[in-house]
Amino acid sequence: MAYRLGQMSVERLDGVEPRLVRCVRRAIEISDQDFSVFEGLRTLERQKELFARGASRTLDSFHLPDSKSVGHAVDLVPFIGGRVQWQDVPCLVIARAMLFAAKELGLPVTWGGVWEKPLAELDPDDLAGDIDRYVDSFRAHTGRAPLVDRPHFQVPRSP
Repeated sequence: MAYRLGQMSVERLDGVEPRLVRCVRRAIEISDQDFSVFEGLRTLERQKELFARGASRTLDSFHLPDSKSVGHAVDLVPFIGGRVQWQDVPCLVIARAMLFAAKELGLPVTWGGVWEKPLAELDPDDLAGDIDRYVDSFRAHTGRAPLVDRPHFQVPRSP
């Protein structure tokens, strides 16, 4: 089934880096899971709130606008039964679509499920395993658990 972005999702892409927007638009066309753009650009106040709650580990989020007022991150959340739902398996389906879209477009996307490698280098058929290996490696090197943010996708900031 071919999906398309709803009006609210389209509006939430305003101000997001154009190549990332193209990737999201391509991903929705090829995805086996409908999704919504939950957040694109974010205010510093919102970022501080997420940081305080532990939902983010940085105040330097790629969701924040750069010096050119461009954001470099999106959160894509499964749309199931008429509402957004934060379920792990559907998030993996979205990540798979983003992986294929990023490869097709030659775009260096980083995914919040596995922060240490470009999304295109992960195994599209074993993203859950990639997360597990990342978590184990992170714990082994730091002694703590990483933030696994399955809905999050970002591209490098412009110099």
